[in-house]
Amino acid sequence: MNQPLVVNGLEDVRSSFSFSVPLQIRFSDIDGYMHVNNGVYFSYLEHARALFLYQQCGWDVMDVGTVVADLHISYKKPIHAFDKVSAFVRCKHVGNSSFVLEQVLAGMTEHGAEVVYASASVVMVSVDMKTMKPTPVPEQYRVKLEQK
Repeated sequence: MNQPLVVNGLEDVRSSFSFSVPLQIRFSDIDGYMHVNNGVYFSYLEHARALFLYQQCGWDVMDVGTVVADLHISYKKPIHAFDKVSAFVRCKHVGNSSFVLEQVLAGMTEHGAEVVYASASVVMVSVDMKTMKPTPVPEQYRVKLEQK
């Protein structure tokens, strides 16, 4: 079973993830409780995964696509409008047609405190874009996913 990633703070995240992307908190992300709605976290994670696959792996999703098969998220702290948040992504495991990405949303509150907002573990499946059926992870992407 896919389990959420356990992290011990922002310094642990910075030292163990080589890929990150800053996120823009939009006014429309804020809900009636004055923090980012929990559903928006999924959008932040999706954005970071897409950039990771494109920038880190050179993945051409028009040839071989990826779909989410399983996603577990652990919410730690609420994100507020003026917090500075980054999404961190790394690959934990590559199987035949699937791979597991670990993700963290972390950064600084508007008052300067370092915070881990959420951690997630995501099982992705590579799919043939013509048939939408699972296909083995192409070797050129596998090599880059397996780089630590």
